[in-house]
Amino acid sequence: MDVSEGIESDVLGLFVGPTLAELENNTAGEAPHILLYLENIWEEAGKDVLIFEDEVEITLLHELGHYLNWDEEDLESRGLG
Repeated sequence: MDVSEGIESDVLGLFVGPTLAELENNTAGEAPHILLYLENIWEEAGKDVLIFEDEVEITLLHELGHYLNWDEEDLESRGLG
């Protein structure tokens, strides 16, 4: 499955797979992973290197939050919304 297929240009990152809480019941053996859409982040940053670096960090932390099973409200409260 190509998880990037059909991704819209405003998507910066995506968490795929079981969350930390689901790992022990993961009978399919799928590994959790994070996809960062660097071209989308670059465009979002207005092609500014410093903004790009900050946005990559924020996006990665946001997706790690999903791995920890945080919802959007949890992420927002931590400044990762």
